[in-house]
Formats: sequence, C-alpha cells, structure tokens
Amino acid sequence: MNEFITVATFNFAYEITILKSILDDKGIRYFFKNENLVSIDPLASYAYGGIDLQIHPNDTEEVKEILDNLNNKLTIIE
Repeated sequence: MNEFITVATFNFAYEITILKSILDDKGIRYFFKNENLVSIDPLASYAYGGIDLQIHPNDTEEVKEILDNLNNKLTIIE
C-alpha cells in the first residue's frame, strides 16, 4: 500500500457506498483507510481524520473525474 496515494477524504461511511460500486465496476484498485474505524465509531470520524480514499497513482485522473461527476450530480438538487 506504500505506492497508493490519498485523493479524497470522507467523514462518514455512508458517503463511500456508491463510490465503491463505481470503482469496482471500472476495475480501479482502491483502499479506504479508516473505513472500519469510522463505521464502528462514526462520531469520532474527525479524530481519526475521516476515511481516506487511496488509489494507485496511475488511476488519479480517472478517479478525479469520477469524483467530480459524483459531486456535480449530488449538488444539483433544487
């Protein structure tokens, strides 16, 4: 895991559910650091530093595009 880099941080486990599905579907290797800790104790998420999405550097552009698309779809609520 030393070669993986953090590209995003989430505060709660429910925020990564859809993202996991998309990354799996695209065959992108990833790891959510602190996922289990935050799932067990969600109120201490800030103490743990949240849930870090770690990916291989070669997948950076594709993952950033996925994150941008998700953010755009999630914020367009009228």
